[in-house]
Amino acid sequence: MSEVLDHILVTAGTGAPQYQVVHINSEFADQVSDHDPQVVRLPFGKGKPESRLIPPRATALGYSDSLNKLVHNGVALGGLSSLAFDKRSNSWISAVDNHASDPARIWFLRDLADPTVVRDPLVLKRADGTPYDGTTSDDEGLAVLPNGDYVVSSETEPSIRIFGRDGIQKSSLRVPARFTVTCTTPDGQATGNATLEGLTISPSGHTIVAAMEGALSGDVSASGDATAHRFLVYTQDRHGAWSLEKQVEYRTGAGMRIPEVAAYSDDALLVEEASFSPTTGNAVDLYAVSGLKDATDVSGVPNLSAAPAGDALDKKLVADLVKGPTLGATPLEPQANPLLDNFEGMAITTHGSQHVLGVSLISDDNFSTAQRTRVLNLQVKVQ
Repeated sequence: MSEVLDHILVTAGTGAPQYQVVHINSEFADQVSDHDPQVVRLPFGKGKPESRLIPPRATALGYSDSLNKLVHNGVALGGLSSLAFDKRSNSWISAVDNHASDPARIWFLRDLADPTVVRDPLVLKRADGTPYDGTTSDDEGLAVLPNGDYVVSSETEPSIRIFGRDGIQKSSLRVPARFTVTCTTPDGQATGNATLEGLTISPSGHTIVAAMEGALSGDVSASGDATAHRFLVYTQDRHGAWSLEKQVEYRTGAGMRIPEVAAYSDDALLVEEASFSPTTGNAVDLYAVSGLKDATDVSGVPNLSAAPAGDALDKKLVADLVKGPTLGATPLEPQANPLLDNFEGMAITTHGSQHVLGVSLISDDNFSTAQRTRVLNLQVKVQ
Protein backbone atom coordinates (compact mmCIF):
# COMPACT_ATOMS: atom_id res chain seq x y z
CA MET A 1 0.00 0.00 0.00
CA SER A 2 1.26 3.49 -0.83
CA GLU A 3 0.35 6.96 0.35
CA VAL A 4 0.19 10.30 -1.42
CA LEU A 5 1.75 12.70 1.05
CA ASP A 6 3.50 15.35 -1.02
CA HIS A 7 1.89 17.90 -3.29
CA ILE A 8 3.03 20.96 -5.22
CA LEU A 9 0.38 23.47 -6.22
CA VAL A 10 1.03 25.98 -8.98
CA THR A 11 -1.15 29.04 -9.52
CA ALA A 12 -2.37 30.19 -12.91
CA GLY A 13 -0.20 32.58 -14.86
CA THR A 14 3.13 30.78 -14.32
CA GLY A 15 3.33 29.52 -17.88
CA ALA A 16 3.98 25.80 -18.44
CA PRO A 17 5.79 24.43 -15.36
CA GLN A 18 8.01 21.32 -15.64
CA TYR A 19 7.75 18.66 -12.91
CA GLN A 20 10.14 15.88 -11.98
CA VAL A 21 10.64 13.43 -9.11
CA VAL A 22 14.27 12.85 -8.14
CA HIS A 23 14.51 9.16 -7.19
CA ILE A 24 17.08 8.93 -4.44
CA ASN A 25 15.12 6.75 -2.02
CA SER A 26 12.23 4.72 -3.41
CA GLU A 27 14.30 2.70 -5.86
CA PHE A 28 17.02 1.78 -3.39
CA ALA A 29 17.24 -0.52 -0.40
CA ASP A 30 19.50 1.86 1.48
CA GLN A 31 16.97 4.63 2.13
CA VAL A 32 17.22 7.66 4.38
CA SER A 33 13.51 8.38 3.84
CA ASP A 34 10.50 6.86 2.15
CA HIS A 35 9.93 10.10 0.22
CA ASP A 36 11.64 11.42 -2.89
CA PRO A 37 12.35 15.08 -3.55
CA GLN A 38 10.20 16.85 -6.15
CA VAL A 39 11.47 19.53 -8.52
CA VAL A 40 9.32 22.10 -10.35
CA ARG A 41 10.80 24.41 -12.98
CA LEU A 42 8.80 27.62 -13.46
CA PRO A 43 9.44 29.59 -16.68
CA PHE A 44 9.65 33.05 -15.12
CA GLY A 45 9.82 35.79 -17.78
CA LYS A 46 8.29 33.52 -20.39
CA GLY A 47 4.65 33.83 -19.43
CA LYS A 48 1.80 35.46 -21.24
CA PRO A 49 2.92 38.50 -23.25
CA GLU A 50 1.82 41.97 -22.14
CA SER A 51 -1.47 43.08 -23.62
CA ARG A 52 -1.20 46.02 -26.02
CA LEU A 53 -4.75 47.20 -25.34
CA ILE A 54 -5.28 50.74 -24.09
CA PRO A 55 -8.70 51.06 -22.49
CA PRO A 56 -11.29 51.63 -23.58
CA ARG A 57 -10.84 51.59 -27.40
CA ALA A 58 -7.18 51.78 -28.43
CA THR A 59 -4.14 49.59 -29.08
CA ALA A 60 -0.45 50.42 -28.76
CA LEU A 61 1.49 49.50 -31.91
CA GLY A 62 4.95 50.55 -30.78
CA TYR A 63 7.21 53.47 -29.98
CA SER A 64 10.56 54.88 -31.02
CA ASP A 65 13.15 57.07 -29.33
CA SER A 66 15.32 57.31 -32.43
CA LEU A 67 14.94 61.13 -32.59
CA ASN A 68 15.92 61.66 -28.96
CA LYS A 69 18.83 64.11 -28.57
CA LEU A 70 19.61 63.77 -32.27
CA VAL A 71 22.01 66.25 -33.87
CA HIS A 72 21.54 66.75 -37.62
CA ASN A 73 24.22 68.66 -39.51
CA GLY A 74 25.19 70.44 -36.34
CA VAL A 75 21.62 71.36 -35.32
CA ALA A 76 20.18 69.79 -32.16
CA LEU A 77 16.69 68.35 -32.58
CA GLY A 78 14.34 68.86 -29.65
CA GLY A 79 11.32 70.73 -28.38
CA LEU A 80 9.00 69.12 -30.95
CA SER A 81 5.42 70.09 -30.09
CA SER A 82 3.39 69.32 -33.21
CA LEU A 83 2.94 66.74 -35.95
CA ALA A 84 1.40 66.99 -39.41
CA PHE A 85 1.80 65.42 -42.85
CA ASP A 86 3.31 67.48 -45.66
CA LYS A 87 2.14 65.92 -48.91
CA ARG A 88 4.48 67.92 -51.14
CA SER A 89 7.63 66.71 -49.37
CA ASN A 90 6.07 63.31 -48.58
CA SER A 91 7.19 63.68 -44.99
CA TRP A 92 5.91 64.25 -41.49
CA ILE A 93 6.73 67.66 -40.10
CA SER A 94 7.10 68.98 -36.57
CA ALA A 95 7.79 72.50 -35.30
CA VAL A 96 10.16 73.39 -32.47
CA ASP A 97 8.24 75.32 -29.83
CA ASN A 98 11.10 77.52 -28.62
CA HIS A 99 14.71 77.20 -27.53
CA ALA A 100 16.41 80.34 -26.27
CA SER A 101 17.55 82.44 -29.24
CA ASP A 102 17.62 79.53 -31.72
CA PRO A 103 15.70 80.20 -34.96
CA ALA A 104 12.14 78.87 -35.19
CA ARG A 105 12.27 75.65 -37.23
CA ILE A 106 10.16 72.95 -38.86
CA TRP A 107 11.73 69.47 -39.01
CA PHE A 108 11.00 66.93 -41.77
CA LEU A 109 10.69 63.24 -40.83
CA ARG A 110 9.98 59.87 -42.45
CA ASP A 111 8.64 56.57 -41.09
CA LEU A 112 7.05 57.28 -37.71
CA ALA A 113 7.63 53.65 -36.66
CA ASP A 114 11.36 54.42 -36.68
CA PRO A 115 11.60 58.10 -37.61
CA THR A 116 14.56 59.67 -39.36
CA VAL A 117 15.32 63.24 -40.42
CA VAL A 118 15.21 63.59 -44.21
CA ARG A 119 16.48 67.14 -44.76
CA ASP A 120 17.70 70.25 -42.99
CA PRO A 121 14.95 72.03 -41.01
CA LEU A 122 13.09 74.98 -42.49
CA VAL A 123 13.67 78.28 -40.66
CA LEU A 124 10.54 80.40 -40.17
CA LYS A 125 11.01 84.09 -40.94
CA ARG A 126 9.16 87.38 -40.92
CA ALA A 127 8.16 89.01 -44.18
CA ASP A 128 11.42 91.01 -44.10
CA GLY A 129 13.45 87.78 -43.91
CA THR A 130 14.56 87.99 -40.25
CA PRO A 131 14.04 84.69 -38.40
CA TYR A 132 11.62 84.20 -35.57
CA ASP A 133 13.34 82.67 -32.55
CA GLY A 134 12.62 81.34 -29.06
CA THR A 135 12.24 84.86 -27.70
CA THR A 136 9.69 85.99 -30.30
CA SER A 137 7.63 82.84 -30.93
CA ASP A 138 6.56 79.67 -29.14
CA ASP A 139 5.36 77.50 -32.01
CA GLU A 140 3.08 74.79 -30.64
CA GLY A 141 0.62 73.99 -33.46
CA LEU A 142 1.27 73.08 -37.09
CA ALA A 143 -0.87 72.27 -40.13
CA VAL A 144 -0.43 72.25 -43.90
CA LEU A 145 -2.85 74.06 -46.20
CA PRO A 146 -3.99 72.49 -49.51
CA ASN A 147 -1.70 74.89 -51.39
CA GLY A 148 1.30 73.69 -49.37
CA ASP A 149 1.61 76.71 -47.05
CA TYR A 150 2.35 76.08 -43.39
CA VAL A 151 0.02 77.29 -40.62
CA VAL A 152 1.76 77.74 -37.27
CA SER A 153 0.22 78.75 -33.94
CA SER A 154 2.45 80.48 -31.40
CA GLU A 155 1.67 80.75 -27.70
CA THR A 156 3.64 83.93 -27.20
CA GLU A 157 1.00 86.48 -28.25
CA PRO A 158 -0.78 84.15 -29.22
CA SER A 159 -0.81 84.20 -33.02
CA ILE A 160 -1.62 82.02 -36.03
CA ARG A 161 0.77 82.71 -38.89
CA ILE A 162 0.86 81.40 -42.45
CA PHE A 163 4.26 80.74 -44.02
CA GLY A 164 5.20 79.91 -47.59
CA ARG A 165 7.28 76.86 -48.39
CA ASP A 166 10.37 79.04 -48.28
CA GLY A 167 9.63 79.80 -44.61
CA ILE A 168 8.71 83.45 -45.21
CA GLN A 169 5.56 84.69 -43.46
CA LYS A 170 2.77 85.54 -45.88
CA SER A 171 -0.12 86.44 -43.57
CA SER A 172 -1.80 85.71 -40.24
CA LEU A 173 -5.26 84.81 -38.95
CA ARG A 174 -7.19 87.09 -36.62
CA VAL A 175 -7.13 86.10 -32.96
CA PRO A 176 -9.71 87.84 -30.70
CA ALA A 177 -8.27 90.34 -28.22
CA ARG A 178 -9.39 88.43 -25.10
CA PHE A 179 -7.22 85.47 -26.18
CA THR A 180 -4.03 87.49 -25.62
CA VAL A 181 -2.01 86.93 -22.45
CA THR A 182 -3.15 88.79 -19.34
CA CYS A 183 -1.35 92.10 -18.76
CA THR A 184 0.12 92.18 -22.29
CA THR A 185 -2.98 93.91 -23.66
CA PRO A 186 -5.94 95.60 -21.93
CA ASP A 187 -8.36 92.84 -22.97
CA GLY A 188 -6.08 89.83 -22.44
CA GLN A 189 -7.51 86.93 -20.41
CA ALA A 190 -5.15 84.07 -21.32
CA THR A 191 -2.52 82.51 -19.08
CA GLY A 192 1.06 82.65 -20.36
CA ASN A 193 2.23 79.36 -21.89
CA ALA A 194 -1.36 78.10 -22.01
CA THR A 195 -2.79 79.68 -25.15
CA LEU A 196 -3.09 78.30 -28.72
CA GLU A 197 -1.37 74.96 -28.18
CA GLY A 198 -3.44 72.77 -30.52
CA LEU A 199 -3.95 73.28 -34.25
CA THR A 200 -5.45 71.14 -37.01
CA ILE A 201 -6.98 71.39 -40.47
CA SER A 202 -9.95 69.31 -41.63
CA PRO A 203 -9.44 66.57 -44.27
CA SER A 204 -11.22 68.74 -46.84
CA GLY A 205 -8.76 71.55 -46.17
CA HIS A 206 -11.53 74.10 -45.60
CA THR A 207 -11.63 74.34 -41.78
CA ILE A 208 -8.86 75.21 -39.31
CA VAL A 209 -9.36 74.61 -35.59
CA ALA A 210 -7.09 76.20 -32.97
CA ALA A 211 -7.45 75.02 -29.36
CA MET A 212 -6.67 76.89 -26.17
CA GLU A 213 -4.50 74.85 -23.82
CA GLY A 214 -5.94 76.55 -20.76
CA ALA A 215 -9.08 78.46 -19.85
CA LEU A 216 -9.49 82.20 -20.23
CA SER A 217 -9.70 83.95 -16.87
CA GLY A 218 -13.15 85.21 -17.85
CA ASP A 219 -14.38 81.63 -18.25
CA VAL A 220 -13.33 80.46 -14.76
CA SER A 221 -16.21 80.02 -12.32
CA ALA A 222 -16.40 81.71 -8.94
CA SER A 223 -15.47 78.37 -7.35
CA GLY A 224 -12.35 78.08 -9.51
CA ASP A 225 -13.62 75.63 -12.13
CA ALA A 226 -11.29 76.12 -15.13
CA THR A 227 -12.46 73.24 -17.33
CA ALA A 228 -14.14 75.39 -20.02
CA HIS A 229 -11.82 75.87 -23.01
CA ARG A 230 -12.41 77.68 -26.29
CA PHE A 231 -11.66 76.48 -29.80
CA LEU A 232 -11.34 78.98 -32.65
CA VAL A 233 -12.91 77.72 -35.90
CA TYR A 234 -11.74 79.32 -39.15
CA THR A 235 -13.26 78.63 -42.57
CA GLN A 236 -12.14 79.41 -46.10
CA ASP A 237 -14.30 81.17 -48.66
CA ARG A 238 -14.37 80.39 -52.39
CA HIS A 239 -11.68 82.97 -53.00
CA GLY A 240 -9.28 81.26 -50.60
CA ALA A 241 -9.54 83.84 -47.80
CA TRP A 242 -9.67 82.60 -44.19
CA SER A 243 -11.97 84.13 -41.57
CA LEU A 244 -12.93 83.35 -37.99
CA GLU A 245 -16.35 81.68 -38.21
CA LYS A 246 -17.03 80.97 -34.56
CA GLN A 247 -15.77 79.95 -31.13
CA VAL A 248 -16.89 76.64 -29.64
CA GLU A 249 -16.73 75.30 -26.11
CA TYR A 250 -14.89 72.18 -24.97
CA ARG A 251 -14.85 70.85 -21.41
CA THR A 252 -11.77 69.05 -20.09
CA GLY A 253 -11.49 66.88 -17.03
CA ALA A 254 -10.48 68.69 -13.83
CA GLY A 255 -6.80 69.62 -13.86
CA MET A 256 -6.35 68.69 -17.53
CA ARG A 257 -4.94 70.86 -20.32
CA ILE A 258 -5.23 70.51 -24.12
CA PRO A 259 -1.87 69.97 -25.84
CA GLU A 260 -3.24 68.97 -29.25
CA VAL A 261 -6.23 68.38 -31.51
CA ALA A 262 -6.42 66.43 -34.78
CA ALA A 263 -9.36 66.49 -37.20
CA TYR A 264 -10.38 63.10 -38.63
CA SER A 265 -13.40 64.46 -40.51
CA ASP A 266 -14.87 67.87 -41.23
CA ASP A 267 -17.13 67.42 -38.21
CA ALA A 268 -14.99 65.44 -35.75
CA LEU A 269 -11.75 65.80 -33.80
CA LEU A 270 -9.45 63.71 -31.68
CA VAL A 271 -8.59 65.80 -28.61
CA GLU A 272 -5.65 65.13 -26.31
CA GLU A 273 -6.07 66.02 -22.65
CA ALA A 274 -2.99 65.85 -20.44
CA SER A 275 -1.64 66.62 -16.99
CA PHE A 276 1.62 66.24 -15.09
CA SER A 277 2.42 65.40 -11.47
CA PRO A 278 5.96 65.31 -10.00
CA THR A 279 5.10 62.05 -8.22
CA THR A 280 3.13 60.14 -10.88
CA GLY A 281 4.37 61.80 -14.07
CA ASN A 282 2.36 62.36 -17.23
CA ALA A 283 -1.26 61.41 -17.80
CA VAL A 284 -2.77 61.44 -21.30
CA ASP A 285 -6.38 60.82 -22.36
CA LEU A 286 -7.66 60.88 -25.93
CA TYR A 287 -11.27 61.81 -26.69
CA ALA A 288 -13.32 61.47 -29.87
CA VAL A 289 -15.25 64.72 -30.31
CA SER A 290 -18.12 65.19 -32.73
CA GLY A 291 -20.58 67.88 -33.80
CA LEU A 292 -18.11 70.61 -34.78
CA LYS A 293 -20.22 71.94 -37.67
CA ASP A 294 -23.39 72.42 -35.62
CA ALA A 295 -21.69 73.40 -32.36
CA THR A 296 -23.02 76.52 -30.66
CA ASP A 297 -21.09 79.72 -31.35
CA VAL A 298 -20.03 80.99 -27.93
CA SER A 299 -18.19 84.08 -29.20
CA GLY A 300 -20.67 86.34 -27.42
CA VAL A 301 -20.68 84.39 -24.14
CA PRO A 302 -18.64 86.37 -21.58
CA ASN A 303 -18.20 83.48 -19.12
CA LEU A 304 -18.47 79.87 -20.27
CA SER A 305 -18.80 78.60 -16.70
CA ALA A 306 -22.35 80.01 -16.73
CA ALA A 307 -23.22 78.70 -20.21
CA PRO A 308 -25.66 75.80 -20.66
CA ALA A 309 -23.97 72.40 -20.45
CA GLY A 310 -25.37 71.52 -23.87
CA ASP A 311 -23.24 74.20 -25.52
CA ALA A 312 -20.05 72.17 -25.06
CA LEU A 313 -18.87 69.72 -27.71
CA ASP A 314 -19.77 66.07 -27.14
CA LYS A 315 -16.78 63.89 -26.26
CA LYS A 316 -16.11 60.20 -25.69
CA LEU A 317 -13.03 58.71 -24.04
CA VAL A 318 -11.21 56.40 -26.44
CA ALA A 319 -7.78 55.99 -24.80
CA ASP A 320 -6.41 56.31 -21.26
CA LEU A 321 -2.69 55.90 -21.89
CA VAL A 322 -1.71 55.50 -18.24
CA LYS A 323 -3.74 52.27 -18.15
CA GLY A 324 -2.13 50.95 -21.33
CA PRO A 325 0.97 48.79 -21.75
CA THR A 326 4.52 49.90 -20.98
CA LEU A 327 5.96 48.17 -24.09
CA GLY A 328 9.14 47.71 -22.07
CA ALA A 329 9.86 51.43 -21.89
CA THR A 330 11.97 52.81 -19.06
CA PRO A 331 11.32 56.21 -17.41
CA LEU A 332 13.70 59.13 -16.94
CA GLU A 333 11.50 60.58 -14.20
CA PRO A 334 8.67 59.19 -12.03
CA GLN A 335 5.91 57.84 -14.30
CA ALA A 336 2.83 55.77 -13.49
CA ASN A 337 3.38 54.29 -16.96
CA PRO A 338 6.99 54.58 -18.21
CA LEU A 339 5.78 54.66 -21.82
CA LEU A 340 4.46 58.18 -21.26
CA ASP A 341 6.33 61.42 -21.75
CA ASN A 342 5.39 65.02 -22.51
CA PHE A 343 3.31 64.22 -25.60
CA GLU A 344 2.35 67.52 -27.25
CA GLY A 345 2.01 66.69 -30.96
CA MET A 346 -0.56 64.36 -32.52
CA ALA A 347 -1.55 63.39 -36.05
CA ILE A 348 -3.99 61.04 -37.74
CA THR A 349 -1.80 58.72 -39.82
CA THR A 350 -4.36 56.33 -41.37
CA HIS A 351 -8.12 56.00 -41.78
CA GLY A 352 -9.03 52.31 -41.54
CA SER A 353 -12.29 50.42 -41.69
CA GLN A 354 -14.69 50.14 -38.77
CA HIS A 355 -13.83 53.71 -37.64
CA VAL A 356 -10.26 52.74 -36.68
CA LEU A 357 -7.62 55.46 -36.97
CA GLY A 358 -3.87 55.28 -36.96
CA VAL A 359 -2.64 57.91 -34.51
CA SER A 360 0.89 59.07 -33.70
CA LEU A 361 1.97 61.19 -30.74
CA ILE A 362 5.30 63.00 -30.42
CA SER A 363 6.77 64.28 -27.16
CA ASP A 364 8.43 67.60 -26.41
CA ASP A 365 11.67 66.96 -24.51
CA ASN A 366 12.13 70.69 -23.75
CA PHE A 367 15.81 70.05 -24.54
CA SER A 368 15.99 68.46 -21.06
CA THR A 369 17.94 65.38 -19.98
CA ALA A 370 14.90 64.35 -17.89
CA GLN A 371 12.64 64.07 -20.95
CA ARG A 372 12.75 62.30 -24.30
CA THR A 373 11.70 62.96 -27.86
CA ARG A 374 9.49 59.90 -28.32
CA VAL A 375 7.05 58.87 -31.04
CA LEU A 376 4.19 56.61 -29.90
CA ASN A 377 2.04 54.88 -32.52
CA LEU A 378 -1.52 53.74 -31.79
CA GLN A 379 -4.69 52.42 -33.32
CA VAL A 380 -7.81 54.13 -32.00
CA LYS A 381 -11.44 53.15 -32.58
CA VAL A 382 -13.43 56.38 -32.48
CA GLN A 383 -16.95 54.87 -32.76
